[in-house]
Amino acid sequence: MKFSKRHIAKTITWRLIGTLDTLIISWIITGKLETGLKIGITELLTKMILYYAHERIWFLSKKIKSNNRHIMKSFTWRFIGTIDTILLAWLFSGNPFTGLKIGLVEVISKLILYYLHEKLWYKFNFGLTKRKS
Repeated sequence: MKFSKRHIAKTITWRLIGTLDTLIISWIITGKLETGLKIGITELLTKMILYYAHERIWFLSKKIKSNNRHIMKSFTWRFIGTIDTILLAWLFSGNPFTGLKIGLVEVISKLILYYLHEKLWYKFNFGLTKRKS
């Protein structure tokens, strides 16, 4: 499998943003910095793997117009990411409702953050030999 510099860079930048968001939300909801750190640190691994796979699948997918593509990618990624967050938050908090609360708050914050991340990356040709529309 050929690794793409662009997709690796997008994975890292998104994960930094996403981890900070998860850590803060988890800390606020649980009231425990330690729980926020556990969830955030674990997500560094799980979400980077899931995000890279998501990015590669979308890159290889049929052409979809720019704005629709960004919106569809935002929703598919958020679904995958939310399930992962809910499960990790449940695991580390011991409470399924805490997992759901953290996951539901993240649906909003991460959809907005991910859409902005996609729009910003779309402006750069880093790692592309030719721009795909």
